[in-house]
Amino acid sequence: MRITLDIPDRDLRDILRYSGEEEEGVAVAKLLTSQLMLRRRRELSEKPMVERIHAALPDWAQSRDAEKGRWPTGATAVPTGL
Repeated sequence: MRITLDIPDRDLRDILRYSGEEEEGVAVAKLLTSQLMLRRRRELSEKPMVERIHAALPDWAQSRDAEKGRWPTGATAVPTGL
């Protein structure tokens, strides 16, 4: 597919320099491919974090209170396993 892009000269010089290519079309295509790859990797790496955040944590409130030095009502000793 062919498209026409209006890229400022300064940016085009940087694209050519960073890509190591001599032809403008090849350099822009290389830049777009690498950016797409980076964004896909970022999207894939963030997905597990989002899923972990939404995980069920039944003892979360009790653990949080223990970290803050508060024990559940009626507790006489420090719970084990924390």
